[in-house]
Amino acid sequence: MNNRALWALYLVLAAYAVIALAPFFWMILTSFKEQRDLFRIPPDFTPTVLFSDTPLKNYAEVWTKRDFVIYFRNSVIVSFLAAIGQVMTCSLAGYAFAKMELPGKNLLFAVVLATAFVPAEVTIIPEFLLMRWLGWIDTWLPLIVPSFLVGAFGTFMLREYFGALPDEYGEAAVIDGANPFQVFRRIYLPLAQPALIAIFVIAFINNWDELLRPLIFLNSPELFTVPLGLLSFFSQYEAAWHQLMAGSVISVLPLILVYVLTQRYVLQGFMGGGVK
Repeated sequence: MNNRALWALYLVLAAYAVIALAPFFWMILTSFKEQRDLFRIPPDFTPTVLFSDTPLKNYAEVWTKRDFVIYFRNSVIVSFLAAIGQVMTCSLAGYAFAKMELPGKNLLFAVVLATAFVPAEVTIIPEFLLMRWLGWIDTWLPLIVPSFLVGAFGTFMLREYFGALPDEYGEAAVIDGANPFQVFRRIYLPLAQPALIAIFVIAFINNWDELLRPLIFLNSPELFTVPLGLLSFFSQYEAAWHQLMAGSVISVLPLILVYVLTQRYVLQGFMGGGVK
């Protein structure tokens, strides 16, 4: 690729980055404004609160007066436990489909993959009836326990990752007297660390952003997660947009931090399954 084509590619990528980051920039800018400054025509790009005596006023009000610290804590607990459940079950299922000889495993794997094509809106009503029968309504259990069941994407990804690892490792361990679970836990599971971290990050982000299930299963404000907490900024006649944007910035920061800290492992996890 010559220099002219390379510069053209950089310009296209830079333009795409500007378009992609523009909503995030506007969200941050709005979080440093007063409510009265939001609907001026023409739009005012001055963050008026940032240059006042209390530059973090909107964030302080969101964190203290809006109980956002409770919503934030709840989301951390629910997302972390749900992500751990996905890692546990998907690693077991992925290893079984990749390395163990089981009758009908290809058919069963196809059934597991087929569940990825079923929208959540199709299953949410029977899921609600089941949770009500179990007595789990207005608890975190409907948000956590289903994640301990096998997930299609995580199972597929870990099946490919385990399948790319040499069978000789497991055969050598069997010769040394290891049983199938020991082969999985002591040999293959440590080798799959990048893929496991990738699954954890994806599951954490998905559960952090989940709105439908918390909206249906949770009734008590002290159990609300961040997406439900953001809905509290809306009333019947108005919305506190400046505080909503401040809360949105707070809710996005953990996801950015988690991805930045684990980016190397996530890329290795996605790439490792394609390397034989």
